[in-house]
Amino acid sequence: MTTSSTMDIPAHVPEDRVVDFDYLRPAGINEDLHVAWKNAQDTLPDIFWTPRNGGHWVVTRADAIKAIQLDHKRFSHARLSIGGPYAREGSVVQMDPPRHGSYRMLVSPTFSPKAVAALEPIVRETTVSIVEELRPKGECEFVGDFAQIVPVVVFLGTVDLPAEDRDYLLPLAEKVIRPRDRQEHHEGHTALDEYVARALAARAKQPGSDLLSKIVTARIGGEPIAFEAAVALSQVVLAAGLDTVASILGFVVRFLALNPGHRQQLIDDASLVPNAVEELIRRHGLVNSARLITQDTEFQGMRLKEGEQILVPNHLYGLDERQVDNPLVVDFTRPHPEQHYAAFGNGPHRCPGSFLAKLELTVFLQEWLARIPDFAIKPGTTPRIASGPVNTIQELHLAWDTDPR
Repeated sequence: MTTSSTMDIPAHVPEDRVVDFDYLRPAGINEDLHVAWKNAQDTLPDIFWTPRNGGHWVVTRADAIKAIQLDHKRFSHARLSIGGPYAREGSVVQMDPPRHGSYRMLVSPTFSPKAVAALEPIVRETTVSIVEELRPKGECEFVGDFAQIVPVVVFLGTVDLPAEDRDYLLPLAEKVIRPRDRQEHHEGHTALDEYVARALAARAKQPGSDLLSKIVTARIGGEPIAFEAAVALSQVVLAAGLDTVASILGFVVRFLALNPGHRQQLIDDASLVPNAVEELIRRHGLVNSARLITQDTEFQGMRLKEGEQILVPNHLYGLDERQVDNPLVVDFTRPHPEQHYAAFGNGPHRCPGSFLAKLELTVFLQEWLARIPDFAIKPGTTPRIASGPVNTIQELHLAWDTDPR
């Protein structure tokens, strides 16, 4: 929610751990959102409490982020966004193990490495088609003209939904993921539920091989999945699929537009692209998730109370110099062991779409740079950047020379 309402400071919170910090509006995000968050990491306590957005704890360091991601007994997914609603039946991202595993197994095979590899031709074909369409224009609004087209069209194909529904679905996903208030959040959820319910009802009558058909015909614990649970699970998959890759693409392209030397590295040596994808994801993570504290407990020297929430900025994991040397520096030759970033989470809730996201970023770098190697942020424009449950760039105007000779 985008409210910045404050609340009284609980008696058990030490005075020196109270910080007036609004994760929706950290200072400096329009210059570089990740630098703004890094400044918070460097200047604020490793764990603190803020009265903003209803009052909640915040952790800033990699060790705490990973510990919380792996400890579902004390830190539940039941409320995954600050101030957000409790879990509902079938909302797999808000379930805790072991129940979570049965629902996740319905989704994971569709996004396995083998299944994703089979999608490469359509990812490449769609990418090339859009880039070729944009190239002679000499400019574009990247978010609307590319980032919200290619990954969304590919994703809609995996769930066998019409590509032309994109314009209807994208605003709904925005309301669900980055609502301005509770009413907008409710409107987005309701409309997506209705859309998904219609699609699932059709699949129940005539199943296909797509993901929605697999969900609506699934069995959980030996029993047919409840229709309401199928709707909730499908809605989560749909909202994430419509938004996540589009958001990371915006940050990647903004970085490359501002750093021609890095672009040239990839043009000169295409073998760097796979590792560049890992490095760009590390440097430009997206997610600010939350957990519900399930019991009175002590964590990192602080007393936490049952019912409180704690913000877990996954993207700060890869920006922590205790974990990564010179974390703000983008180095396409940097080795990337598994623990270098937590952009896709850790443990049982690790994002199942990570392989597809990496494929789409890889193909984008290969095909865009082959056709539009020299581009910049359009003069007179400023990217519109938002911090929230999923950080994003909402508007990014680019320009390039159509006749570089």
